[in-house]
Amino acid sequence: MSLAEKLTEMREAAAKNFPPQVAEIMHRATDDLVKGGAVDRVIKVGSTLPSFTLTNQDGAAVESADLLARGPLMLTIYRGSW
Repeated sequence: MSLAEKLTEMREAAAKNFPPQVAEIMHRATDDLVKGGAVDRVIKVGSTLPSFTLTNQDGAAVESADLLARGPLMLTIYRGSW
């Protein structure tokens, strides 16, 4: 199964857990983001990012350059709870 197929399967399964009125709001918000051009501004797979500093789980600053010095770096974006 491809990643796209797996993601579709996951979306369909998750959709069953939302009341119709909640799903409607979510779909409308997604449509608004697409229409507003947000999709064109997202970080793409394989993109080169500028150097950055983030705080780790212990509150310490972590420099991307320091991590890259140790090898390839993968950045995962978690949107958190809305």
